[in-house]
Amino acid sequence: MKMIRSLLARMPKPVKLGIPLAAVLATAACGSAATASSPASSPASSPSSAPAAGSSASASTTGTVITTHAGSAGAFLTTGSGRTVYLWAKDAMNMSACSGACASAWPPVAATGTLTATGGAKASDLGTITRSDGTKQVTYDGHPLYYFVGDSAAGQTNGQASDNFGAKWWLVAPSGAEITGTDTAAAAAAPAPATSSAPSSSNAGGGWA
Repeated sequence: MKMIRSLLARMPKPVKLGIPLAAVLATAACGSAATASSPASSPASSPSSAPAAGSSASASTTGTVITTHAGSAGAFLTTGSGRTVYLWAKDAMNMSACSGACASAWPPVAATGTLTATGGAKASDLGTITRSDGTKQVTYDGHPLYYFVGDSAAGQTNGQASDNFGAKWWLVAPSGAEITGTDTAAAAAAPAPATSSAPSSSNAGGGWA
């Protein structure tokens, strides 16, 4: 019996793992919780602001504009600057019989850039012909169009019913027909006589843009 007790006394006492193990587990749990990295909040990727759409060099293609002006004999065609245009009774459809001295007094309406119709004018009636010198002239409903050098202000109709160069010159209605009535508004549009002695500069086109 003594021998047995002696042997038991020499044996190591059992380690009580309950508390130490629980403490270790708790510490480990706390450590893992403390070190657990919360997912990095990725900054909201703000959509890159698209570059402003380039201001499309808007086809403000400068070109010849045909529009209308109200007259006492009815609306008639003018250019965008207000300059009156005429047709010549001697012309055939889409053919000009006016050249030389005639074209100096009645300059052809040149076709430049894109032809545009505004006001009561109809785009479908606009066209061009090629003159003998290779330049392009605007037509309306088949009639070649001309200016008159005697008009010096917007809306003037000093060339109406003239028979220069052997045939009548008429205002042009939005329908393309000739206007044969007298435009009494022309006098109101005439400029006052110049009191200055300075010579006015003009060219075959009347100094209009």
